Amino acid sequence: MEATAFPRHEQYKPALSAWLGEVPSHWSLLPGLAVLRENKKKNIGMVEETVLSLSYGTVIIKPPEKLTGLVPESFETYQVIKPNDIIIRPTDLQNDHTSLRTGLAKDHGIITSAYICLRPSPEHNPVFMHYLLHAYDLMKVFYGMGSGLRQNLDYRDFKRLELCFPHREEQDRIANFLDQKTAEIDEAIAKKQRLIELLKEQKAILINQAVTKGLNPDVAMRDSGVEWIGEVPEHWNVSKLSHYARITNGSTPSRDVPGYWLDGTIPWLSSGKVNEYEIYTPSELVTKRALKETSIRIYPKGTVVIGIVGQGKTRGTSAIMRLDACINQNMAAIETERCVDEEYVHRYLVQAYDHVRNYGKGSNQEALNCELVGAIKMTFPPLEEQQTIVIHIKSIEDKIDKIIRATAKENELLSELKINLISEAVTGKVKL
Repeated sequence: MEATAFPRHEQYKPALSAWLGEVPSHWSLLPGLAVLRENKKKNIGMVEETVLSLSYGTVIIKPPEKLTGLVPESFETYQVIKPNDIIIRPTDLQNDHTSLRTGLAKDHGIITSAYICLRPSPEHNPVFMHYLLHAYDLMKVFYGMGSGLRQNLDYRDFKRLELCFPHREEQDRIANFLDQKTAEIDEAIAKKQRLIELLKEQKAILINQAVTKGLNPDVAMRDSGVEWIGEVPEHWNVSKLSHYARITNGSTPSRDVPGYWLDGTIPWLSSGKVNEYEIYTPSELVTKRALKETSIRIYPKGTVVIGIVGQGKTRGTSAIMRLDACINQNMAAIETERCVDEEYVHRYLVQAYDHVRNYGKGSNQEALNCELVGAIKMTFPPLEEQQTIVIHIKSIEDKIDKIIRATAKENELLSELKINLISEAVTGKVKL
């Protein structure tokens, strides 16, 4: 369903605001103060205890176990929220142009007073008013408003904001339509997202099977001696990675020496690059002087690198370099012997991420290091079999990744449809 498939209204009139352009002739154009009032009721006496939060455009109940970190000494400073209140996150417009800033409350509770709480007049449908402000949010209208160094909003901005709306019966009809259609679109997106996750799981299982069991289902098996690997083909070796590879880490030339970085020509990688799976471009460029005067060295393309520091996804994540480059100290380079295919090592470490990431736990290790990476147990088939397995895995990756990309594109189109449907419905571009 396309938003543009709906008919237009018979007559339109110009609006003052560029983002509205024109609206149906029978719709009203009024400033926000005519239909929205600010609620600033404080939670004096702790009349409400349910803490609410604005998350991805939805007002949710914040679980008690997440009430940690930057919480007030007393929730009496929070403002009391009722169902159908519209919540606006007004801060930091200067730096954050991506977050959704509006949400409709569905519960009684309290929320930080840093947010703006708008309460529609009783004669207006609050769900319609929410969709209207949500459409303004999607159209980035709020980023032309605000004041101060970081462009914070306050109620005065909404008092002057031009709003468009039909009579109550039409508001109800539009709100009900959007509730139904956006729920259908969200359900379709969720199903496709679940399909993507299942495809990723299937790919991981097939790759794990290939690098730990091989491709011949009739081959004789033996116990690997490693619990999470289980049985392996009888003729495979199971050994520490360090027995088949040299593992070292890099460094970062001093930022205090401009001559190490200015007009650099040699690729240098920061640890975040491991999240790219295959690395084709550098993070930065260093100079020949840095190569001569510091401990950095150039690793050849085909080198497998792995993140060794960090609490995020980076630690334990590996990638393969498609360029000659230096690396920083927060990643380890794995240079394999001739009897080991680096593509095989790369895919083995990718599927073994959970085990690799937690290697050394229980020994007071907060991060990996080259010694721990070298101690990782791996399966090592003969070189020719490694290469056959890599070809098989590439075929799996190509087929499944193609489906994943197509499904992700379908979700992008559904998200665009949802945005267009909301924006066109609440600004009268289509007749419902």
